[in-house]
Amino acid sequence: MGLVYSTNSARASVAYPLQAKYSNTMLYKAHTNQKVIALTFDDGPDTRFTPLILDVLNKYDVKATFFLLGTRVHTYPDIVKQIYSKGHAIGNHTYWHPKLTDTDVKSMIWEIEKNEQEIYSVICIKPELFRAPYGAINEDQVRQLEKMGYRGIGWSVDSQDWKSLPANVVKQKVLDSIHPGAIVLMHSAGHWTQDLTGTVKALDELIPYLKKEGYIFVTIPKLWLLENTNEKEFPK
Repeated sequence: MGLVYSTNSARASVAYPLQAKYSNTMLYKAHTNQKVIALTFDDGPDTRFTPLILDVLNKYDVKATFFLLGTRVHTYPDIVKQIYSKGHAIGNHTYWHPKLTDTDVKSMIWEIEKNEQEIYSVICIKPELFRAPYGAINEDQVRQLEKMGYRGIGWSVDSQDWKSLPANVVKQKVLDSIHPGAIVLMHSAGHWTQDLTGTVKALDELIPYLKKEGYIFVTIPKLWLLENTNEKEFPK
């Protein structure tokens, strides 16, 4: 059975209350009719899957956004340098990957600042993007993000690749939910028991397919710019 491409208008118009209330801080999707999407990768880096994903992105000249874990930044600094040197955007994904809604604001600050230090020690930048593990974040934490100069990034398309799904399933989950202005959640690393081979293979087919469908791949900073301009379109 071939892939079925569909734009699910109901899913595409889902309300994101944190983005609606804190539009200067939170972004789950860009409101645009232009076929612009952002690929994002959580939980990296590692030496198993992150280099393979970088190879696919380089093959199609696509820039993505990587939300990195501090403990893995510490362990694999050379991979962090590769991500950054290839022009991809870097985001903060905490140090230890806790569910922040089970903690407090003080714990979130520690997680962010600890990872911030690790990232800065490797590539000398302070990320401005943050993604909460599991997407779990409350309003008090969102307000703290703003104080810390971060933009919180969610997603509107979930590949569910962390389940070690085969490539055809990962592809279909993305295509079933894709829409203009989408932020796509994928992973570039995971627990040692997780197999992200399906992610790599799916990416190698998704990118050329979506390009043929007219989609443009951008980083989160560019998508943020689109969301916060009056035109809602990039210049042709």
